[in-house]
Amino acid sequence: MGIVAGLDSSSAFTHIVVCDTDSGAVLREGYAAHPVEAKASEVDPQAWLLSLGEAASGGLLEGVQAIGVSAQQHGLVPLDRQGNLVRPALLGNDRRAQVAAADLVDALGGRQAWAEAVGAVPQAAQPVAKLRWLARTEPENAQRVAAVMQPHDWLVWQLLGRPARRTTDRGAASGTGYWSAGSAAYRPDLVELALGHPAALPEVLGPADSAGTTPEGLLISAGTGETMAAAFGLGVAVGDAVVSLGASGSVMAVHHEALADPHGMITSFADATGMHLPVVHVSNAVRALRGTTEMLGLEGLEELSALALKSTPGASGLVLLPYLEGERTPQLPHTAGTLSGLRRESMKPEHLARAAFEGMLCSLADALDVLRGRGVEVRRVFLLGAAAELPAVQALAPAVFGTQVVVPQPAQYAALGAARQAAWALGVSQGTLDPRTPPAWQGASAQVLEPGEELAVGRAVRQQYGATRDQIHPGAFGGSQ
Repeated sequence: MGIVAGLDSSSAFTHIVVCDTDSGAVLREGYAAHPVEAKASEVDPQAWLLSLGEAASGGLLEGVQAIGVSAQQHGLVPLDRQGNLVRPALLGNDRRAQVAAADLVDALGGRQAWAEAVGAVPQAAQPVAKLRWLARTEPENAQRVAAVMQPHDWLVWQLLGRPARRTTDRGAASGTGYWSAGSAAYRPDLVELALGHPAALPEVLGPADSAGTTPEGLLISAGTGETMAAAFGLGVAVGDAVVSLGASGSVMAVHHEALADPHGMITSFADATGMHLPVVHVSNAVRALRGTTEMLGLEGLEELSALALKSTPGASGLVLLPYLEGERTPQLPHTAGTLSGLRRESMKPEHLARAAFEGMLCSLADALDVLRGRGVEVRRVFLLGAAAELPAVQALAPAVFGTQVVVPQPAQYAALGAARQAAWALGVSQGTLDPRTPPAWQGASAQVLEPGEELAVGRAVRQQYGATRDQIHPGAFGGSQ
């Protein structure tokens, strides 16, 4: 039996799990908040190291043989020729690069050109857009940038003592906007297009590779981004999709190849195992539930859920298109939400509550259909986020999605995925594991929900929603579903 650790450095905290290499059983855990505001859009990366040190205190890592690192995605750490920070790191929640992203889309010849080049159309969050923003708004800083890293790359580099070799993995690299999951190669010309000059990029490691060994003898695995680590920690495989319910939402699935989407709705990520993670984002998910809760004067989402279950499927003909902040899927960035089907009999609080849940889930089902339309197999859906625990979500989701729904127990899945990667790299280095096959850890404890006899009801709800969507926004999906 060996012991490995997984470290997840999110936007707000560092969480460390220490696990048994054979079973994945969690032996110890450590936690520390970052000493910065959770909503900060830029930060000195030293804050991540301070948090890491605090989370690992008290002998937490005693006996550990290998460490895997997961970290927040889409951060940009710009370094000069000496490896020093040019300016504070720009984080994924920084929206200042929206205009820069649009500039880049035009500079390469449009959305399809980007989709074919790197499997994603630039968004404000991506490092490639941040480089463009830096070149436009801080040209002196941009001129000093000689190398660029992401948070997970930078943390691995620090743990290894800042060696000459800098590394990343295919999962994190696929979110940069200048590495293609399809060709498994960088597009340095896109870095130059954004920044105005070339910059050194970290070497992309394979899933079971190690980044190196610390001065103390700890093996450090390749590491990866939080999304990829969480998928690995959950144990998802081909046939599985993951629906994340936050204020906005996302749908991702494990697939055998990268998907280039000329419509730009699919972001083609690589995963942490050698497979691919096509992702479709929606701008509105739980945001629609919270807005409805406030409109009805209720105390919280639990009260909205209970009220929704007093209604009937189809909400008495009431349909909510939850495009409250514009929408990414379908691409309606300047639209607003719509409440349709108002009749005297439908104007009751319980019907509005139900329409909010049905609208949110149908919107996410639309996103699922974008993937299905490209040949992605979906046999079951993992539902993540606090809202997944709501009775109304659990009652409606299997029928609306048309498949088995799995609601995992809350756990630090990104940290667990990082630990599993560490166990894989350790096993490969010792000759006990195949670099093509990760360790078979026990899957997440979960509640499994079947659609059963409600499938026909779910189809009817989807049809009602789809008819309303197509009437108000004809051709919104441009034939991509």
